[in-house]
Amino acid sequence: MKIYYITVICLLMLVSNYSYAGDPAKGKTLSQTCAACHSVDGNSINPIWPKLAGQHTQYLVKQIQDFKDGKRVNAQMAPMVASLSEQDIADLSAYFSSQKIKHGSAKPELIEAGQKLYRAGDTQAGIPACMACHGPAGAGNPAALYPAIAGQHAAYTATQLKAFKSEERSNDANKVMRTISASMTNAQIEAVSEYIQGLH
Repeated sequence: MKIYYITVICLLMLVSNYSYAGDPAKGKTLSQTCAACHSVDGNSINPIWPKLAGQHTQYLVKQIQDFKDGKRVNAQMAPMVASLSEQDIADLSAYFSSQKIKHGSAKPELIEAGQKLYRAGDTQAGIPACMACHGPAGAGNPAALYPAIAGQHAAYTATQLKAFKSEERSNDANKVMRTISASMTNAQIEAVSEYIQGLH
């Protein structure tokens, strides 16, 4: 009887942790509707829309699912993802993750301030170094669902930091980004966003 219960618990754990394996080829076909904003290869031209190329698969899965479930609110994204199945989401995520991000460059006058905040944080303001979670090169941590951010558009990054700060965006685990951004000034947000854009 004990073995039976252990087996049931293990099966339930397997089911709860199950994730669909994504097919990049199918994802490429599905991505045609995404291309208008995010471009065919996931390197969006308009800086207000994020680059998806090279992003961790599971992070993309979570964000798309959050848009679908209303945990992350965006009037443009909600109707785009409404009809996607879990397999569709996995396929799209696998495709964009397989693409290579095109890095940008930072405004020279903001590099020093942005680099300092990214690598050392601001202890007086209670802001930890960005690289503690996102890594020295901005590659992120897929296991912890911390996104890759190197090369991301500065305008998009700044918008998201401000959204976390105002709690307009609240789909961060344990309020990590909301807590950090709450202590950041707009000048710090601009500087670190520029630095991230040129990071690679």
